[in-house]
Amino acid sequence: MLLELLPLVILGAVLGLDVVSFPQAMVSRPLVAATAAGAMIGNPSAGLLAGATLELFALETLPFGASRYPEWGSAAVVGGALYAAQPLDTPGAMTAAVAGALAAAWTGGWSMFLLRRLNARLARRRLAALARGSRLTVVGLQVAGLTFDLVRGAALTLLGLLVLRPITDTAIVRWSVDPRFSRAVVVAVAASVAAGAVWKIFHTTAGARWYFLAGLAAGLLIIRFGT
Repeated sequence: MLLELLPLVILGAVLGLDVVSFPQAMVSRPLVAATAAGAMIGNPSAGLLAGATLELFALETLPFGASRYPEWGSAAVVGGALYAAQPLDTPGAMTAAVAGALAAAWTGGWSMFLLRRLNARLARRRLAALARGSRLTVVGLQVAGLTFDLVRGAALTLLGLLVLRPITDTAIVRWSVDPRFSRAVVVAVAASVAAGAVWKIFHTTAGARWYFLAGLAAGLLIIRFGT
């Protein structure tokens, strides 16, 4: 079972690293991460659907400085894998997968906070060498931080899949609500969170409304003429 999970664990580790440490290429966004996880399982469309839903939640997150925020990279891998592993239109699958991803994102944010404290502790022990401008010390601390973050993402993904998969399966077995209704509720909640985030950006960022309208118009044109 662990060998079967290894590709997902590696994906979660790399995408968890992308969130803050390196390379910050936006591949850790839920839309990308969950779709990649679904593709690894053989169901990229389910991963895309889960990723799009999680992306609406993630719009609320502004990863600035040392603030504590959810870690969506590894969490989206977990959520995308949980949903993609279920047959199409399985009642409760979307709800359980999104709830699991949200729990993993919160846990990931807590793990990033602990990692920052560990990095700060390591840096304090080498203050004298840093004050001298020691290149080896700076490089060593950077490599250590990157390695710890990679391990953190891998551990979070592995634990998330091992813990949440049986919980998801149990919830689905006992689920009795119509799958269309349950999916609609999840998407509505996610959309309300995204709408709140967009509303705040409109009132705090100059020109945000025009950028939004331009992007919306471009998207509609792509849909219109691309199909």
